[in-house]
Amino acid sequence: MHDRARLSAAIRSYIAKQFPVARKESLKDDTQLLRSGIVDSLGMLDLVRFLQESFMMQISDEELTPENFATVASLVDFVEQKKGQCEVVAR
Repeated sequence: MHDRARLSAAIRSYIAKQFPVARKESLKDDTQLLRSGIVDSLGMLDLVRFLQESFMMQISDEELTPENFATVASLVDFVEQKKGQCEVVAR
């Protein structure tokens, strides 16, 4: 659970730093990132790059779904799932 909290804080911090709209609103784990206009389509590319570089993972086009990128909580779930897949492959 501790890792999940750190993961959530890191993602929230990045979004708040990169996207001015996020600073104006109080960004919570369940805030709708796309629907609320916090992250736009170009911002999504920045977010994907951040996730790939920060968590050393590859994100395929098929994984760029609204379900995976809707909220900070869904991003945390997605990163945890991807990290779990990597661990299984590495064993």
